Amino acid sequence: MPLNKNPVLREQKILSALSVFDIAEEGKGVARADDLVVFIEKAIPGDVVDAAVYKKKKSFAQAKIAQLITPSPDRVDAFCEHFGVCGGCKWQHMNYPTQLKYKQKSVLDALQRLAGLETSHAEEILPSAQDRYYRNKLEYTFSNKRWLTDLDGEITDEKEMNALGFHVPLRFDKILEINHCYLQADPSNDLRNKISAFAKEKDISFYDLRAHEGALRNLVIRTSSTGELMVIVIFAYPEEGQVNLMMEFVKNQFPQITSLLYIINQKKNDTFFDQEVLLFSGREFIYEEMEGLKFRIGPKSFYQTNSLQAYELYKITRDFADLTGNELVYDLYTGTGTIANFVAKKARKVIGVEYVPDAIEDAKINSQINGIDNTVFYAGDMKDILNNDFINQNGKPDVVITDPPRAGMHPDVVERLMELKAEKIVYVSCNAATQARDLIRLKEKYDLVRIKPVDMFPHTQHVENVVLLKIKK
Repeated sequence: MPLNKNPVLREQKILSALSVFDIAEEGKGVARADDLVVFIEKAIPGDVVDAAVYKKKKSFAQAKIAQLITPSPDRVDAFCEHFGVCGGCKWQHMNYPTQLKYKQKSVLDALQRLAGLETSHAEEILPSAQDRYYRNKLEYTFSNKRWLTDLDGEITDEKEMNALGFHVPLRFDKILEINHCYLQADPSNDLRNKISAFAKEKDISFYDLRAHEGALRNLVIRTSSTGELMVIVIFAYPEEGQVNLMMEFVKNQFPQITSLLYIINQKKNDTFFDQEVLLFSGREFIYEEMEGLKFRIGPKSFYQTNSLQAYELYKITRDFADLTGNELVYDLYTGTGTIANFVAKKARKVIGVEYVPDAIEDAKINSQINGIDNTVFYAGDMKDILNNDFINQNGKPDVVITDPPRAGMHPDVVERLMELKAEKIVYVSCNAATQARDLIRLKEKYDLVRIKPVDMFPHTQHVENVVLLKIKK
């Protein structure tokens, strides 16, 4: 348990011998104590626990395990030494088949409970072929306020309070030093650890997240299925010569880097989409590849973070669309045009729409480098773009593919889909609850024909879901 946190206090109310029977949206175990629903951190269905309540409302309580009386048969030992502190992989203590079972259940529960939809025809969730080292992008944070755990010895040197790693949940200013992360393949861990050690050796200051001072702020590592590697070092207030010192070190230590970039970000927040990206060596982008198609990935590009499973997700999307080559397809929330370009060879024409102008420029380039000439991309707010002039100019779609962010589609976009009355809608979602909300309206004119959950993020509660809607005859 982290030394910075209070242990379970004696005066906290202990609820004895609770049987955990379900998993909540945020990944906590669910139990009952009379009429009280109890959400228990790190508990899984099948556990019997004594739970220490740390927050209580009228009908529910938040708790931690005070004692694990009987472990669930689905409980396993977490494989990462940082489990339970960094908060990144909250389900490592549950075996993978059981994770899949509860992900499937969460999707179907949302569609049934929130949208009143029949789901008995749902297909089995698609597992991820890799459950470790599956991410192609990680972002780390430098901090001079390291989060200490009971694994750490006595700290005698101020430099030992520097950390390069992940935010501790609910603490924006505290960073857990990561030794080995199982999310991204080599050389990710080696890069992070050597950069951190070099900065400490050369007295390059780590960022102070409260005072907003210090030289080193963030580190972004992107890998690709083509074997290419992008590294972005983000500085805040470096002293003279420190940028070149660090960047030369990274370049010389890791000659396999395809794209080595840096940013000077002196804003109050970590986002760098409005910041200038400077090239130190190599080229300004890397390539991702999928089914013979190449996708150019820049420092600000969005690309699904599980490359292998993204390919499976897009194949399902294309299968649901069942294109014959004659269809006009609208691809909403197209991002960098990955889905649009992926399905283009099976469509007459694909119209991609996305809010972020930089992403649309990437989408156009991705069409060009693949010799795809039947795509058109527009940048702008979806609810404003999809007007009568747009439809008159581009035509009424036969198929709509939509892959919105976690918040789902804007109500105006849903209404526009109701007016467009495309024969088919393929709705890809990373949040079954907001997908269900949108389907409440769409089900008035559409039948829910297929449902296919896809696991993109093993050892987390997150799950993608693809549904096929067909216009009612």
